[in-house]
Amino acid sequence: MTKKLPTYSLHKASGNARVWLDGKNYYLGEYGSPKSRLRYSELLKKQTTGELVDPVAPHGPQDTGPTVNEVCATYIVHARTYYQKNGRTTAEYDCIKSAMRPLVDLFGDSPAKDFDSVALRMVRQRMIDTKEWCRDYVNKSLGRLVRVFRHAAKNKLVPASTLTDLELVEPLESGRTAAKDYAPRTEVPATTLEAIKAVADPMTRDMIDLALLTGARGGELVGLTDTMIDKTGEVWFAVLVDHKMRHKGKSRALVFGPKSIAILRRYATADGTQRLFPVQRRTFTDRIKRCCELAKVPMITSHWLRHSAATSMRRDHGLDAAQVLLGHSNASTTERYAHLDLTKAIAVARSCG
Repeated sequence: MTKKLPTYSLHKASGNARVWLDGKNYYLGEYGSPKSRLRYSELLKKQTTGELVDPVAPHGPQDTGPTVNEVCATYIVHARTYYQKNGRTTAEYDCIKSAMRPLVDLFGDSPAKDFDSVALRMVRQRMIDTKEWCRDYVNKSLGRLVRVFRHAAKNKLVPASTLTDLELVEPLESGRTAAKDYAPRTEVPATTLEAIKAVADPMTRDMIDLALLTGARGGELVGLTDTMIDKTGEVWFAVLVDHKMRHKGKSRALVFGPKSIAILRRYATADGTQRLFPVQRRTFTDRIKRCCELAKVPMITSHWLRHSAATSMRRDHGLDAAQVLLGHSNASTTERYAHLDLTKAIAVARSCG
């Protein structure tokens, strides 16, 4: 004779579900709720052998798929190898993790397939209210989160409709949001630069000058070695094999005129493969910030030097020359006008670099 299963029943006085097992009443939570039904099944499994299914919910607890936490964890694994240069993760990897924090704080345990544009706007508001991020960084962070769900959709972790809905969220517009806007980067005043260099150590001071003379990024300067530099002419060249836009098919070269060459000579190494400036990009920026504090001037970063160089180059030598010196042209344009651009770059470097 088959033993009858204990009954899932309602306790009218409390509104809770209950079951009688081995002479004892077990209260399971609100009658009819998924939590109470799951608890009922767990108790039956303890009393019987085999896999028993809750008779009130014939198909058992529904699989809601991966959570937002799980989708983020999957993307982090991908990003750790994708956003990498020279065996080290890039700054973009850290930015992705930063963008994820308000997302997982609010919706980490929620089913990823249910995350929609309304929820994404809530995350955005959290970035503005709690993190106090500026508008540009908020927009970039939301773009990173959409990338997380695009990766999830490609790997069938969420339906494509989830991604489609998230892509409906438009970027914040200037003047139409509570998110703050920073003033656009412009040329750093000469008095500010002189104050910074006055308190800088010799190598940091030389790197600042080199960035202003060439328009090089901080990461490009710290990666320089003697073997990368062609020193056969009156103007030196360094063709960068590994640079920020390499993955988009763009080429990048630094051009050094007399002033830049004088700086580079001071850092020549016996072993040409050693880096001329043995610091990390972030260390260079940190040193500049420290100098700003000591000099009591507005804070700037290494990238601000590039903006300053771009402004002066364009003003003094025109847009075309500035564009090639800064490496802003795409691969096809570089190929079509390589000779003309190189001639302009040499002329500018000869006169001011």
